[in-house]
Parts: sequence; structure tokens; C-alpha cells
Amino acid sequence: MAQSAQRGSVTTDLEREIAAELEGNDVPDRAYRVSPEFYAPALAMPDYVGHRDGATEIGRLSAESMAREYEFAAKEIEAMRAELIERVKQCETMTRDTLAVTEELKAVAARYREQGKRIFIEIENCSELTFEVRKTCTVLRDKIAVTATTDRLKQKKK
Repeated sequence: MAQSAQRGSVTTDLEREIAAELEGNDVPDRAYRVSPEFYAPALAMPDYVGHRDGATEIGRLSAESMAREYEFAAKEIEAMRAELIERVKQCETMTRDTLAVTEELKAVAARYREQGKRIFIEIENCSELTFEVRKTCTVLRDKIAVTATTDRLKQKKK
């Protein structure tokens, strides 16, 4: 008997310690509890099912419970469907934006090609001009060389 009184005292002390800990904690008491919706869906039976005559009470309760679970899962699936539709809309928006960007990139590529063509023509023109300058220089050098040679020959004859 002394042990049971002592055991009751220990249990009471433990309960007091737990209560004191919960009271001293900044976290509200409800944070330690799990919402009943987490474990059980709404108690109403879905409209698309009904009990048959002659079903036992256990059968009715089991069937209701399973119907509610299936209805809860169906609602979750519908929520997932809505989320998926939202993601599809985002993908469509990205696709439209991407198509707009590809058109812009196409225009940039065309400008680069045009600039490349312009530079190509400019380089060929510069090359042609350089060729003409070298040719003119060669002709003038040859004329100068012929004149200088002729002048030397004339000086030697004198």
C-alpha cells in the first residue's frame, strides 16, 4: 500500500512537471496537438453512396468510413488536378514567351548576317584597292627605274 501511494505521488509529480513545462513554453498548447482533419475527413457520407436494406451496423460503419476515405482522396486528386492546370498555364506562358524570344533571336541572327556581308564586301574592296595601289606602285617604280637607268646611260656616254 505504501508503494501505491508513493507511485501515485510520482505520477502526480510527473504530471505537474509536464504541465509546468508546457505552461513555461512559448509555443501554444495547440501546437502539440494534431488537427482532427489530419486523421479523419468530414463525417458526412458522400452523396453518391447509400446504405442497402439489411446491412449490419458494422457493415454500414465500415462502408461509410471507406466511402469517406475515398471521397477525401478524390478531393485531394481534384486539388492536384487544379494545381496541374495551373502548372500547364505557366508552361503555356513560358512557351509563348520562348516563341517571342526565338523570333527576336531570328532577327538578331539576320542582322549579324547582314553585318557579316557588309564587312565581307568592305574587306574585298580594301583588298582590291590594295592590289591597285601595289600595281600602281610597281608601275611607277618601274618608270622611275627606267628613267634612272636611262639617265645613267646618258651620263656615261657624255
